[in-house]
Amino acid sequence: MSGPLAGLVVADFTRVLAGPYATMMLADMGAEVVKVERLGVGDETRAWTPPVGPTGLSTYFGSVNRNKRSIAVDLADPADRAVVTDLVAHADVVIENFRPGTMDRHGLGPADVETLNPRAVYCSISGFGSGPGAELPGFDLLVQAMGGLMSITGADAQHPTKVGVALVDVVTGLHALSGILAALHVRETTGRGQRIEVDLLSSLLSSLTNQAGAHLEAGRVPQALGNQHPSIAPYETYSAADRDIAIAVGTDAQFAQLAADLGLPQLAGDERFATNSARVAHRAELNARLAPAFAARTADEWTERLGARGVPAGPINSVPDAFALAERLGLDPVVELAGSRSVANPIRFSATPVEYVSPPPTLPDRSATTWRDLT
Repeated sequence: MSGPLAGLVVADFTRVLAGPYATMMLADMGAEVVKVERLGVGDETRAWTPPVGPTGLSTYFGSVNRNKRSIAVDLADPADRAVVTDLVAHADVVIENFRPGTMDRHGLGPADVETLNPRAVYCSISGFGSGPGAELPGFDLLVQAMGGLMSITGADAQHPTKVGVALVDVVTGLHALSGILAALHVRETTGRGQRIEVDLLSSLLSSLTNQAGAHLEAGRVPQALGNQHPSIAPYETYSAADRDIAIAVGTDAQFAQLAADLGLPQLAGDERFATNSARVAHRAELNARLAPAFAARTADEWTERLGARGVPAGPINSVPDAFALAERLGLDPVVELAGSRSVANPIRFSATPVEYVSPPPTLPDRSATTWRDLT
């Protein structure tokens, strides 16, 4: 591969989602990622079915494991451990998401790797850190619940709801990726790697951004508001003639244009609605005026009409609709490799583009004798 990370070797001891998402990003950018899997079992998501893709692999596993090679090992077996140790000795990055202490028990912890390969960047991903929370199970659903995300997601405070994808895992994987790239940059100067620790709870708290700020700076307790925004109005969904539409008005000028297009130009001059702060304070009264007006046209008609006038608006698409939209916009959202389809890497490089070389690997049915013949 000839991407921006070509020549780097990654020893990937991760499973499920956060770690595999990070290592797939590294692989897309050209790194040689060797996925170390448990002999006879492999990554847990191999068994997370249905659905199953045309190649027979779990679609969950397939979504985050392209461009990788896999070796199957039993870390309790000395011969297998020797293969893994040789991989680690030559790796630029070692990444794992076992419970804290697991890698140490196999002689592959941060201190062991630093002695064996001081240039290696060692990234550990956990659910709740390596301190008192080390034994807590790091499942995305639990972190969404315990980390406050579910309390601000859903129709109202009485119905806390998880996000429809394991978003905390994805965000954590991206934090791990950024930390790894930063550490590799530092290594260019120092010649040495370092340890990076990333956990799901801290990643979630960081991603709460304005909601966290409302609590930390203003003492607020954020609440679930359905599709409404705590600081902007109108910034939510409305029912058009055929389906729902999202309206994301961020300025007073946009609101004035929206009001005019809805046939309600007087709203822009009403002191209850003239400024964003006033609209937030009088949200219920505002929606009582806006909601009936949206029923006059279809979502597509409103999207075209409002978009032409600079008012952010869009229909509530299904997942297939979303991919169709990306296709129409020329974003090429789908990658096909040997019968396996996955979402394209969203990063575009002008000089060293990402590459798609191999589909998600099948699980080897025997122990590895070497990792080198995979490269």
